[in-house]
Amino acid sequence: MNEKVLAASSSSNTSSHTSSYDSPAALKSSKKQKLPYDWKEKLHEPDFDIDRSNAGRSMTAYYNLVCCVCGTGMLSLSSVLASGGWGALALLILCWWMTMYASCILIRCLYYGGEKRLESVNKVAEAAFGRWGNYVSFFFNAWLLLGTPTLYIVLCGQNLNDLCQGTVAEIGQIPWSIVFAATITIFFVFMKTMDSLSWTSCVGVIATFATTLIIVIEAARDPEHPVDTVVRENIVWDGWPSAVAVIAFSLGGNVIYPNCEAAMRRPERWPMIAISGLSTCALTYIMISVPGYFVYGEAAENPIYNNIPHGVGRIMAIVLVTCNIMVSIPIFAGSFALDCENIMGITVERLGKRKEFIYRAIWRIFIMVFCTVIACTVPHFSPLMSLFGAFGYSTTIFIIPVLCYYKLTGLRNKPFYELIGGFLTILMGLVGLIFGTWDAIESLIVAFRGEA
Repeated sequence: MNEKVLAASSSSNTSSHTSSYDSPAALKSSKKQKLPYDWKEKLHEPDFDIDRSNAGRSMTAYYNLVCCVCGTGMLSLSSVLASGGWGALALLILCWWMTMYASCILIRCLYYGGEKRLESVNKVAEAAFGRWGNYVSFFFNAWLLLGTPTLYIVLCGQNLNDLCQGTVAEIGQIPWSIVFAATITIFFVFMKTMDSLSWTSCVGVIATFATTLIIVIEAARDPEHPVDTVVRENIVWDGWPSAVAVIAFSLGGNVIYPNCEAAMRRPERWPMIAISGLSTCALTYIMISVPGYFVYGEAAENPIYNNIPHGVGRIMAIVLVTCNIMVSIPIFAGSFALDCENIMGITVERLGKRKEFIYRAIWRIFIMVFCTVIACTVPHFSPLMSLFGAFGYSTTIFIIPVLCYYKLTGLRNKPFYELIGGFLTILMGLVGLIFGTWDAIESLIVAFRGEA
């Protein structure tokens, strides 16, 4: 349908221009294709847009974005510099720009896919590439929407066991992972919409910034690592593929953006929210990764608070990160659950309040049990983070939004610099997907052999 409208629009423009002007400039402008409409024209249109009568403020979307994107990513960027050298900062800045572009065009795709606003990334892929596009997108989205909570459960199991070290509560990483997951499940079952997480997301943002300050201060005060004896490199090319994977994980959040935008009363502000939110995350990453790598060099670990001295500062950092993860898991798992519940018809209108709650509780408990089983089976945080970042995030952040946007809106109506930027974005995703996945699998094999 879009292609027909596009062709009709182009044809009418061409005929009108050629009839009025004969100059080469007029002929050239008449050949340029235009989009059938500006995506903002469809906002709040009753027959097209969704019901936003109960939507929340734009700041709620900002909190949700920063909370889910800037969670554990801040803990890993020092190790990115350790594997890729100072040059990996340029990689971080480049990926930052690419994710801002991809997040903006992804939301535009929601308004170019048919007669109604599309609901998710999977629907965007289906509108662009048909049924198989939906299948491929669903696979990668499920990989990261379930993989991220799994990774967070692993990290929280480590954190809680570390906090209880030397006490009777030191029961081991896996038991603590199970206890943590069971606690989160109680809240997760009662979550109805993304807007209901506004206050928890605000808490997560505050915890993120506080953790950043604590780690920077503690690293600067660490007497065991004299900065003049630390090994640092300018560029380590071998570490760049894995660096792309971890950066993709750190800046990942595309799959929850449709739900975040759907919860906005004024969705026309989405580009501003996406750019400001991702910029907040990127600046926080630079703030924490540079001093972390400067102080610890190639010994910087993931998470970085494993490097700082034992004491009050480290305890506070672990507690704050754990609090941030507690409010981040429902955002990722909730986005997956809400999409699947719409597909399965688990709604109050169809089932009634009682049956809807029972089916929703069973489904969400199953999701958390699945993630917990994987977390207890593969309890290796750093290589697992690289694997999810390479295989899931590199695809959904860099590749799928750009391909879908160009397929739905065309290529000839884009300036050449946007096409070049889109090509480089796809290339970045392919590097992370292929080489980052290979490196992550090798790291996991080494980790399991070390346990044997």
